[in-house]
Amino acid sequence: MSKVLIAATNSNCGKTTFTMGLLRALRRKGIKVQPYKCGPDYIDPMFHKLASGVESVNLDTVMSSKEHVKQLFANYGRDAEICVVEGVMGLYDGKERWYGSSAEIATLLDLPIILLVNAKSTAYSVAPLLYGYKHFSPNQTTPNILGVVFNMVGSERHYKLLKQACEDVGIECLGYLRRNDKLQIPSRHLGLSIAEMEKVETFIDAAADEIVEHVNLDRICEF
Repeated sequence: MSKVLIAATNSNCGKTTFTMGLLRALRRKGIKVQPYKCGPDYIDPMFHKLASGVESVNLDTVMSSKEHVKQLFANYGRDAEICVVEGVMGLYDGKERWYGSSAEIATLLDLPIILLVNAKSTAYSVAPLLYGYKHFSPNQTTPNILGVVFNMVGSERHYKLLKQACEDVGIECLGYLRRNDKLQIPSRHLGLSIAEMEKVETFIDAAADEIVEHVNLDRICEF
């Protein structure tokens, strides 16, 4: 079974957009996927289900014991070909320091991490940022960041500079999402109307198309 956690440097980097697109792209390929969400979030799991056709499961080390989180992950993922966990906020953002964060859950469940970085208005300067995320180790524990995906990329030249930063830091670059008006996520709330559901479906398909074109999907399935 493959498994991966989608994290980000901070909120509003596009985690949910990327996660929904990834789930839909995997579903198109006929890969059996199990989605999860870090934290007590009930809206993003609804979007996960729309994208994958499978109920998403919350993983929360604040309101649940670590043993319970392990059991949830194992029980729901036992028949899946790949488990995809969407993180919460920035990688290390928890209730207190990294307690309850995506990084803690990734370490607890031994999940490889794909780090999503908003590359708008920056290029090679992401190198020291990536270096810090790769080497920072709270409690003598370093989460396993295996790859990076850049969001809001403006051009192929822009992407080339970002790839050079990855090479110099020693993190695999897995691809990018372009600046694209079609990738503006619709309003996120419970009880979507039929018209809103149609907009969400269009959005999910657009995100999946972007990932298929510009992200190394086969490599992600190897994690």
